[in-house]
Order: sequence, then C-alpha cells, then structure tokens
Amino acid sequence: MSFPACKHKKHKARGPRKDGLYWLAAEPYRVFFASGAVWSLIGVSLWPLFYGQHLSFFPNLVHARLMIEAFGGAFVVGFLGTAGPRMATAPKLTPAELLWLFALHQFSSICHLRQQLAWGDAFFVALLLSLLLCLVIRVVKFRKEAPPPQMLLALTGLVCGLAGTVLHLSGVSLRDLPLYRLANLLLYQGLLLPPVLGIGSFVFPRMLGGDFGDPKTVAQTRTKLIRALVAAVMLVASFFIEAFGQVALGYGLRAVLAAGYLLLEVTWKPRQGGSLTTGLFWALAVGWLGIVLAPFHYVQHISIEHLLYIGGFGMLMLIVGSRVLFGHSGDLEGFFVKSKWVRFLVFLGVLAATTRATPAWIPSTMVSHHIYASWTWGILALLWLLWHRKRFVKRDEED
Repeated sequence: MSFPACKHKKHKARGPRKDGLYWLAAEPYRVFFASGAVWSLIGVSLWPLFYGQHLSFFPNLVHARLMIEAFGGAFVVGFLGTAGPRMATAPKLTPAELLWLFALHQFSSICHLRQQLAWGDAFFVALLLSLLLCLVIRVVKFRKEAPPPQMLLALTGLVCGLAGTVLHLSGVSLRDLPLYRLANLLLYQGLLLPPVLGIGSFVFPRMLGGDFGDPKTVAQTRTKLIRALVAAVMLVASFFIEAFGQVALGYGLRAVLAAGYLLLEVTWKPRQGGSLTTGLFWALAVGWLGIVLAPFHYVQHISIEHLLYIGGFGMLMLIVGSRVLFGHSGDLEGFFVKSKWVRFLVFLGVLAATTRATPAWIPSTMVSHHIYASWTWGILALLWLLWHRKRFVKRDEED
C-alpha cells in the first residue's frame, strides 16, 4: 500500500492557489491543527484566570473538555480528514464537508467555554459522527486500496470518544460512579490512546527516517490486522476493568499493551536523527510513565495522568503535527534538523507535564503548579504556532 501524498522530497513550497477552499478541504489539518493549538492555549489559561479571581467558576470540567475535545479532537479530525482519504486512494474532503466539520468543532469548543457542556458534547458527537461518515463512505464506495490495518485503532479511538461523550450526554453516568469513570476513560484516554498506537505505528517509522509502517505483503497485512484488533479489544477492556474496580490491573494492561504494541510494530533505531525525533522519544516515555505511576497513588491519579495528557498526548500531537506541516509544505528534511529552538520547545512540554504532576506528591504546590504548568503550556502552544505560521499556508508543489 502506498501513501503518495506524504512521499515528500525537498520541493519548493508555494502559497495557496485560487482554489484555496478546495485546497484546504483536501488538507484540513491546516485549519484544525491551528485551531486546536489555539483552543489548548485558551483551555490552560482558565487556571491562572481562576486563581487570579478573574473567573467566576471552577474550570475543571471546562478545562478538561477543551483540552480533549477542542485540542485533541481537532488534531484527530485534522489528521484523519487529511490522511484517511489518501490512505484509501479515495476522493479528498469537499469544501462543504470541511466547513461543516470545522463549524461543529468551533460550536463544540465555544459551548464548552460558555459552560454549556451538554451542547458542547452534542456538537462533538456530531463532529465525530460526521467524520466517520465521510471516511466510511470513501472507504466503502470509492477506495482503490484498503487503508493500513493499523487504522483500525484510529477507528477505535473515534468509537471510544463517541461512547464516552454519549454516556455523559445521557446522564446515566451521573447516577452510577463506575459508569461515570468509564465515560471519562473512554473520552479522555480512549479518544486519543488508540490513535496514538495506530497512527503512531504507521507514522513513527517515517519520523525516524524510514518508510511508513504500512504492510508490504499479504502476510504482513494479516499480522498487523490481528495485532491491531487484539490491541483495540484489550484497550477497551482495560477501561472497563479499571472503571469497575480493578484499577491496577486496568492501568497495567494499558501500560504493557502500549509498550508491547509499539515495540512490535516500530523499528526504533533512527535512520535520521533530529531534535523532533528526540522529542518523540521523550513524549512516549513521559506519557507511558503517566500510565505506570497513576495506580500507585490513585487518590491523586488526575495529577499524575497529566504526564500522559501533556507529556504524552499533547507533545505527540505537536510533534506529529510538525511532521505533517514540514512534509506538506515541501520541507521534509526540516523535520530532521538539530535545533536548540526545537529542544527548548520539547523542554517546555516535559516541564509543563512534570510541573502539573508534582502536586500528586507535594499537595501544597497545587495552586502554584497549576499556574506554572498553564503558563508553560501556553507559551509552548504559542511558540509552536509562531514557528509553523508560514507552513500552515505553504504547500508542496507535488501535491
């Protein structure tokens, strides 16, 4: 299977053509990645505003929804909306589909910011269902090639996100603590962890300087499909196991599964190195620690899980997003450059994650570290947007 849209060499990049809306629809990551990063900045700013007495409500739920649905959801939609049709060699998204998806994304985010969580969740459900419909129609009716089997895990993430959000919307989770915990796990971890494994096993080899992790033979396709199916079932099972009382077993299953799956699927010897490649290893290590350490101090598991949310999910989205931006702007080699600037951005991500997790062990630092971690991530998100500002509007001539 080939992935022609990402087989970039170093080409001269150019700005958008007159068919700009069609171009954006074909590469929706350009608007979704930028919007997601901006919403992450808004999401973390709620904590300094609250502690500075400029906010009238405790922002825990609004912050969580913005960071997962507005930030994480934007990167999932942007990546799959761009790569999904290409992987199946099917028609790209249309301008009408792009406008519909982006409007749902904005409506959901604005509703959450206004504390209208039910409306925000409803728009988010509509967003994920719309994306699924766009992709399924293309795969079923128009595909020339089957998507790589690892994309089953990306589909699992969308289904988990839908299930968790629907449970919250239905209100049934409010009357049952295990169901409430299950809804949170499916939304906050299930939306992103399966795509990290599925998309990662496909993209990480390319980010290490090799080829994409697509199967080369029928036997490899079958093996990768079985692995993806087993991983999807075990991930979902781990959420149920933890939610219904076996906390350590649920976390342990996820930790072993995440490490084992990526070790099996990815050859981790870099063929090309760079600061972003180093950042990839840091993000995976910090995120994995968030899963491993949380059950040992479960009373403070939310703080510890920010190693996963910030150091894992957050940094991985920015790093993979950088790979996409470099590749589609005609400067793939730029991703592998060694740079003090990039190392500084990676440092900010690790610092934000560890700072936010510290109150788990030193409760007296909760307020100050909420503020420090928020400022650190906000600076990182802003610098990332400024760093890629030209790449958001540059295109590879080969595309």
